[in-house]
Amino acid sequence: MKVRVRLFAVLRERAGQRELELDLPEGAVVRDAIAAVGDLAEGIPVLMAVNREYADEDAPLHADDELALIPPVSGGAVAPHVLVTDQPLSLDALVERVRDPRAGAIVTFSGVTRDVAQLDYEAYVEMASDRIAEIVEDAIVGHGLCGAAAEHRVGTVPRSEPSVIVAASAAHRGEAFAGAREIIDRIKAEAPIWKREEGEWAEGTTPR
Repeated sequence: MKVRVRLFAVLRERAGQRELELDLPEGAVVRDAIAAVGDLAEGIPVLMAVNREYADEDAPLHADDELALIPPVSGGAVAPHVLVTDQPLSLDALVERVRDPRAGAIVTFSGVTRDVAQLDYEAYVEMASDRIAEIVEDAIVGHGLCGAAAEHRVGTVPRSEPSVIVAASAAHRGEAFAGAREIIDRIKAEAPIWKREEGEWAEGTTPR
């Protein structure tokens, strides 16, 4: 069966190409595919994703699957920058975290308090941090970003100050825009963070 292997950054440079096609036996798992690419990833802590979902070495592979080998992202750290904090947010500082010599575009989003004197946010901080990290990682892989980062503020956020900020860098603006849009849309839909306006909790959706 044929399996497509996508390569990024240092792995792409080592291979001299962005993709490989492997011919694996039926019943093969991710470990078999890694063995088939030889020493391409030697010395690099690589994460694996099958069809854009993170997977371990025992994950099964099927014909026409896409396997991505993912080296450390965002300047060398496997986990992207994510922060849930009660301190004011800085978009300039976030941009510096995603700046990359490979990037021809950096897209940012800042969601600010409007219309009222303040908004109050509460979060299940540990879970929100983990979920936002997954969202940012998915965007990096799915859109081929050079880097991405997100921060969300909790507690009281005065009018005109940001409650959430996102930055994404990519070689081209299309990928940067798409990555930033996906991150903010999914944070709003999936992160366990609640907003109270003038004493009333805002209606929302069940996180998925």
